[in-house]
Amino acid sequence: MSSEIEKVKVLIIGSGPAGYTAAIYASRAGLAPVLYTGGQPGGQLTITTDVENYPGYPEGIMGPEMMEDFRKQAERFGTQVRYGMVTKVDFSVKPHKVIVDDQKEIHADTVVISTGASAKWLGIESEERLNGKGVSACAVCDGFFFRGQDVAIVGAGDTACEEASYLANICNKVYMLIRRDEMRASQIMQKRVLNNPKIEVLWNTETDEILGKDEVEGVRVFDNKSGEKRNLKISGFFVAIGHEPNTSIFKDFLDMDESGYILTKAGSTKTNIEGVFACGDAQDHIYRQAVTAAGTGCMAALDAERYLAAQE
Repeated sequence: MSSEIEKVKVLIIGSGPAGYTAAIYASRAGLAPVLYTGGQPGGQLTITTDVENYPGYPEGIMGPEMMEDFRKQAERFGTQVRYGMVTKVDFSVKPHKVIVDDQKEIHADTVVISTGASAKWLGIESEERLNGKGVSACAVCDGFFFRGQDVAIVGAGDTACEEASYLANICNKVYMLIRRDEMRASQIMQKRVLNNPKIEVLWNTETDEILGKDEVEGVRVFDNKSGEKRNLKISGFFVAIGHEPNTSIFKDFLDMDESGYILTKAGSTKTNIEGVFACGDAQDHIYRQAVTAAGTGCMAALDAERYLAAQE
């Protein structure tokens, strides 16, 4: 641990749309924020290719390029963007104590948490290789690119049903691959899927391999009861088996729901600890869009600014 302790007014942990938007607002307010990017600078959008649903980009933009724009805008107003991972926090003391990369100690008057969430994946080689080339963990973000085509979706919960229904509106056919002989989803969502003529539910079905060299051309599935394999011709493969919020380092201090999403006070980004604010996908498991994350990033910076003003 380095002996030198740095004092910071606003420390932002995480660098997706929420973190960078918080940085833009905080730096324009003269709060000289310091932002640590975390392990995936730019967040989930850096593994997204085309973003067509963010306002202000009429032609669409590549995810990594968009995050680069966010970063430059934050830096333009004086944000210090640093590469590094927050490895430990102590929110029981004031100012709040934050350790970066197990060595640097920072004392922050306010902390904005924008560590996001990571999609859960099946963990097969072809899924990783074709990620962004027809494999996606967000039907709402990427379904549009497969309009009129045949696609498959993996998952059995409410989100999977919702995304399958969304895909059925724009795609020709949706195969829904379900590992067991029942769904976890609520009755109303199950009904919606089972009554949709464009959705074919394949029970007891698991993914063996996603087929295609440079883009998805099909998927080989197997029946886990009979072991029988078959190929489905598809051009889009969606994984909807859940997300995991990147919040484990805060669990000793912050109130969270059973999945690990940080709980914030209604209509704000305030957590149960004074001076600690949470925004983006670390606290939002419902919308999970770049534009909603950016909105809560703005809220977090304004909440932090008001908190600091009240302390003076």
